[in-house]
This record gives sequence, C-alpha cells and structure tokens, in this order.
Amino acid sequence: MRAILVTLGSVLLTASVIGNAYYQKKQFYPSVVYITKSNSSMAVIYLQAFVFVLLMGKLMRKVFFGQLRAAEMEHLIERSWYAVTETCLAFTVFRDDLSPKFVALFTLLLFLKCFHWLAEDRVDYMERSPNISLLFHVRVVSLLTLLGSLDILFVNLAYYTTLTKGASVQLVFGFEYAILLTVVINILLKYSLHVIDHQTENPWDNKAVYLLYAELLIGFMKVVLYLTFITIMMKIHTFPLFAIRPMYLSMRAFKKALNDVIMSRRAIRNMNTLYPNATPEELANADNRRDDGQWKCQKVTM
Repeated sequence: MRAILVTLGSVLLTASVIGNAYYQKKQFYPSVVYITKSNSSMAVIYLQAFVFVLLMGKLMRKVFFGQLRAAEMEHLIERSWYAVTETCLAFTVFRDDLSPKFVALFTLLLFLKCFHWLAEDRVDYMERSPNISLLFHVRVVSLLTLLGSLDILFVNLAYYTTLTKGASVQLVFGFEYAILLTVVINILLKYSLHVIDHQTENPWDNKAVYLLYAELLIGFMKVVLYLTFITIMMKIHTFPLFAIRPMYLSMRAFKKALNDVIMSRRAIRNMNTLYPNATPEELANADNRRDDGQWKCQKVTM
C-alpha cells in the first residue's frame, strides 16, 4: 500500500511539473529546457526516476528471487551502505563530471551491485538446502547470464569511452563492473560445484578443495584488478584513496585462500603418508583372516 501511494504521488508531481512547463512555454523543446534549468523540477524528475528504479527492483526481485530471507536483506543493507560511501568518495576525484548522466550511471551501478550480492547469497544457500527446485536453477542461470552480459557490456563501454575521450568517471565505472564480473564468475563456479554435489548420491569429497581453488582464483583476479586500477589512476590523475579498503579486503581474502590451499594440501599429504592405502597383499591377508574367524565361530557354534 505504501509503495502504491508513493508511486501515485511521484506520478502526480511529475505530471504537474511537465504540465506547468508546457503551459508556460507552449512548445516541447523550450519546455524541456525550462525543466532542466529548474532545480525544483529536476528534483521531481529525479524522484520519479528513483521510484521507477525501486519498482523495477521489486519486479526483478520477484522474478529472480521470490521472497528474500532475513539474512539476505541484512547483508544487502549492510553492503549498500559501504558501497554508497565508497562510490561517492570515488567520484569526488571526478567531481567535474557531475551531471544527470552521472547520477543515472551511479544509480544503475548500485542497482546491479545489489543483485550481484543477492545472487551470491542465494547460491550459498544451496549448500544448506536439501531440496532445490527446477525454478531455482532457472532463476539462478537466467540472473547470472543477465548480470554477466551487462557487466561485459559496461566494461567495454567504459574502455572505448576512455580511449576516445580520455580519462573520466567512466574509468571508475569500468573498474567497478570488472570487479562485479569477477563476482559473477565466482558465483558461477560455486553454483556449478553445488549442482555437481547435489547430483551425486554420496558426499563429494573433492568439493571443498575445488571451492578453495575457486576462492584463490577469484581473489587473485581481484588483487590484480585493484593493482592495475591504482597504477592507472596514479599515472593519469592521483592516488585513489577510495580503493584502499576494498583492496585491503581483497588482499586479505586472497592471503586467507592461499593459506587454506597450502594447509589443505599439507593435510592431504600427511594423511597419505601416515595412513597409506592398503596394498593388494594386505587386503588379501585381511580377507583370509576374516574367513578364518568366521570358520572358527561356526565350529564353536556347532
């Protein structure tokens, strides 16, 4: 009910702004210029766009996720605060590029980030859920395909824009979408491993090892991306302070994944050394002893 009231209110405000502009200017182009030059009119237009984004988010959430769990909502809100703070700090470097286009790109970036995080939480939920429906698989595959395609599209757009027009805020957008693309790859790897595990009757022992290697690969990719981005920014502009925290978290995650892989391989090697596999001769001797024991038991019983 609240969403309906907000939507109707924003539509009425937008209609009144457009009607007032057209009433004063009588023509389309002068009306558009009048709206863009008026701060109050642009505030109403921004409000209408924000409401539209919220409605689109609700629709996509219903299509790809259904009902969100409490943990997913909590993670989404927590990550959103950090993302808004870091992104706003990042765009202070390119404050001369502030425009309605910038606001639209920033909103789209945050919008897509939210669905990347939700997809990651939903795929992690597969490991704890015994029953996975066909609808779940259709939703996950469709969402990952959509997110991956959009990430690649915006990375290419930022790359060609930087080549043709020089360094701008598109450099930050391209870097953000490259990071999101690694998130999609990580989700896809986890999803594939979970699907293989669910299809096997017995527990898949190698699943944990493959998950460790997947985390190591994604962590390495993120560290390389952050180092590349910082190097480029220092050459063409200044040191990006906003990249310190996410780079530190990525390096810490990569170090943890590397240590986990090393400890896992060491544990496997120790197990193989201390408890080697039985040889055919040992298995044959064990079978003979078991047969002798069974024969003696039968003899005592008789």
